[in-house]
Amino acid sequence: MNLTLRTLLHAVFGTALLVSVAHAQEGALSARDLAAQLSNIIQDGSSVVRLKMDISKPSGGGKTVLQIQVKSQRTKSATDLVYQVLWPKDRKGESFLLHKSGGRAPGGAVFTPPDSLVPLTAARMTDGIFGSDLSYDDLAENFFAWGNQAIVGTETVDRVPCQILESKPGKGDGTSYVKVRSWIDIKRMVTLRVEKYAASGKLAKRIDTTRVSKDDTGRTIGSSFSLQRTGQDSVTEIEGSNSKHGMTFPATDFTPEALRTLK
Repeated sequence: MNLTLRTLLHAVFGTALLVSVAHAQEGALSARDLAAQLSNIIQDGSSVVRLKMDISKPSGGGKTVLQIQVKSQRTKSATDLVYQVLWPKDRKGESFLLHKSGGRAPGGAVFTPPDSLVPLTAARMTDGIFGSDLSYDDLAENFFAWGNQAIVGTETVDRVPCQILESKPGKGDGTSYVKVRSWIDIKRMVTLRVEKYAASGKLAKRIDTTRVSKDDTGRTIGSSFSLQRTGQDSVTEIEGSNSKHGMTFPATDFTPEALRTLK
């Protein structure tokens, strides 16, 4: 598992979940410096990764397991993502394109085989992808790049001391959340928990890192995650594998029509 996997899974959670910094500066980091380092790690160029997504309803609503391929291009100026279901057979080819640049609202397209291609509008950004608890907004936004960052406390998560970084959107930071709190293991520079808060001020979504491992460069990353929405009887678990970075994609790969012919 490599650097790109971390970044793509971070994309999966909007952000972010997957955070690793190879060499943290000595001494305490300010909130702004910490957020800037985490934000820079996310913007790692072009990559591809495979994900396993388990969507379950504990009260007997059944379970869905998906194998997904993700193509990603992330820079400081823009984010382009393509998600495609590889398995099971009856859902193979379901896919979507997501694009966000600058402070503009994200947009894209959704393809459902054999021939349904519809726009992904702003009104759908809070919908769950492939029926999961993970929304399009979660994938598109990078809350570590928001205008307001503060360290608001410390707490132990799974016996690991963490600093709590609170991110709030600034002017031009379009989002459906009013704040995001991240529990960061400063020693390893890994995010162990993320909580996202709705406009009402109530907790809307919580993401916990369930496995931490080394990537191919020896960096420590979060590699498996559990996501749950407040008040919802469902849990989404995500595990990443088989990632590559430094990819070269033709520009046509990130167009709505390309969703019909993805391989």
